[in-house]
Amino acid sequence: MNFRLLLQYDGTDFHGWQVQNNLRTVQGELERAIGMFEEAEVKVIGSGRTDAGVHAEGQIANVHLNRFFTTDKLRLAINGNVGRDVRVLQVEETDDNFHARFSAKVKTYVYRVVNAPVISPFWLRYAHHEARFLDVAKMNETARLFLGEHDWTAFSAARSDVENRVRTVKEFAIDSFWDARANAVVIEFRISANGFLRYMVRSIVGTLLEVGRGEKDSDTIWAAIVSGDRDLAGKTAPAHGLTLLKVDYK
Repeated sequence: MNFRLLLQYDGTDFHGWQVQNNLRTVQGELERAIGMFEEAEVKVIGSGRTDAGVHAEGQIANVHLNRFFTTDKLRLAINGNVGRDVRVLQVEETDDNFHARFSAKVKTYVYRVVNAPVISPFWLRYAHHEARFLDVAKMNETARLFLGEHDWTAFSAARSDVENRVRTVKEFAIDSFWDARANAVVIEFRISANGFLRYMVRSIVGTLLEVGRGEKDSDTIWAAIVSGDRDLAGKTAPAHGLTLLKVDYK
């Protein structure tokens, strides 16, 4: 049976999604727990490989099991055997051909920034702190340059096993709102694409933060996109501000 899992996790204490020897990862935690009651090694497939420190509100995974489980019992069994910083919210039986990664059509990430002199401790693990003023209107105007199909070499990790760096950004919006608990303005960068390269979202956000501070202009950003020159892009934003928001399969 093939089960589809809806997951949430706080990525702070994980070394990313993918299994790594002697390091705690989300995939490793799930495979250890499920393997205990499947009584065999299992492979949990995620929709994407979030990096160390990156969170997820809507990660999707799937796992093939030989033993019979109801969806409710499987959810309870997994949650009872993993750390409290990862939770399976929903389990569904799905078609044997469903693959969390290859069946995905659109992924949406959100990057959060607290734009204030002081960051609340309640946001410390989940948002980047920027004390300097950020021009949201200017960042939104520049964000339009990222829409469409492009080669994202300038906005991805230099070392990668991915040969094709072309991806299509479908939506990109930057919103700001007052958060009462933070007593500050929170800015959200929400970006959707048919796929993302490693560090791509964080590199784009870091670049736009420089635009928002008046350190880069739109001509420089467009030159980076067209030329693939990483030196024209901004610094990569820290991992803890990034969250995988949702994955669409239709």
